Amino acid sequence: MSQLTALYPRLVVEGADAALDFYARALGGTVTERYTGPDGRVVHAMVEAGPARFAVKDAGDGDPAPSGEGIPVIMSLDVSDADAVAERMLGAGATVIFPVADRGYSYGGRLRDPFGHQWLIAQHTGNLTPEQIQERVG
Repeated sequence: MSQLTALYPRLVVEGADAALDFYARALGGTVTERYTGPDGRVVHAMVEAGPARFAVKDAGDGDPAPSGEGIPVIMSLDVSDADAVAERMLGAGATVIFPVADRGYSYGGRLRDPFGHQWLIAQHTGNLTPEQIQERVG
């Protein structure tokens, strides 16, 4: 049986080079791969930001069309300083969906990048049991 060797999200955008610049500034990411088709559009670029990896590409080739609301996936980032990451993302052009705050069960918030993708930023603040989390969520 074949073994899974990698799993990473691929973000489809209009304007991949602008998105790569945003992710570098907002997340401290580094573009480790970038390939273009004959028309110059990015067909694959890999971004590494700390231990996280994700791909970015220009829309086309049967991809779902990106919109101002993005595609229904929320990228979840576990970070050591949610406030600092949110500040960097906002400074690079993200907007707030839910501000970074103490929610009782976690500390974090949700932002939308300029390309429509949503990013949940979460900071570990304690060791709650699943029952305590459920109680605080509900």
